[in-house]
Amino acid sequence: MMPVISKQKKDKIQEQIIFHLYNIFPKQVFTSDIAKETARDEEFIKALLIDLQKKDLATCIMKNPQGIKYEKRMRWRISNKAYDVYSKHQTQKNSQASQIQEKIYSSSEPSLDLVERG
Repeated sequence: MMPVISKQKKDKIQEQIIFHLYNIFPKQVFTSDIAKETARDEEFIKALLIDLQKKDLATCIMKNPQGIKYEKRMRWRISNKAYDVYSKHQTQKNSQASQIQEKIYSSSEPSLDLVERG
């Protein structure tokens, strides 16, 4: 019998899956590849991916590049909607980091909030 995994942990694993799919976009990977990347059981990952698909965060590809339907395998990629949202989030995050770096390097005197208090 497998131990019960909390919803919070499942959500965290799904975040890892989305992050992985975002990082390899536009590449499409099999369930087994995602299971290896997250060090989780393939059936468990498949269930999480199907849940992500229902939430329109992942897209399942059922055919190979030649258009032949897979019999037992499934390939996955991040959905366009999730990719757009994630890209905007990453852009904002990078912009904030740049602004902080500019503050640090443009300041001739050390800022009190940047200096560690001893």
